[in-house]
Amino acid sequence: MQETKTIRVLIAKPGLDGHDRGAKVIARALRDAGMEVIYTGLRQTPEQIVEAAIQEDVDVIGLSILSGAHNVLFPRVIELLREKGADDILVVGGGVIPHDDIPYLKECGIAEIFTPGTPISQIVEFIKNNVKK
Repeated sequence: MQETKTIRVLIAKPGLDGHDRGAKVIARALRDAGMEVIYTGLRQTPEQIVEAAIQEDVDVIGLSILSGAHNVLFPRVIELLREKGADDILVVGGGVIPHDDIPYLKECGIAEIFTPGTPISQIVEFIKNNVKK
């Protein structure tokens, strides 16, 4: 019998914004979808996020941001993952992110950006279909 690995996800709030309702909703939805979810809490630095992801041996990092600093903080997470040799971790982002910024973020290595109104089922399916096994 083949054993299925549980997908481990780190949900993180980089930067200084103090709004985490969306991150908590996503964390719960991913947990309800059978994933193991770790939530870092508010005001994490990219260094803290990458360190936690490596320590927790996650498959996915979900970054949530509302502050407008996504073009700085998201690429920094990718850069640190590459420096640490952990660039096999799938990184997705979400929050209030202008559509014009999404191509740049994907170019930097963010696999997908989910803006407000994205069905949770779409996020779950994206992760299941794109996590590196």
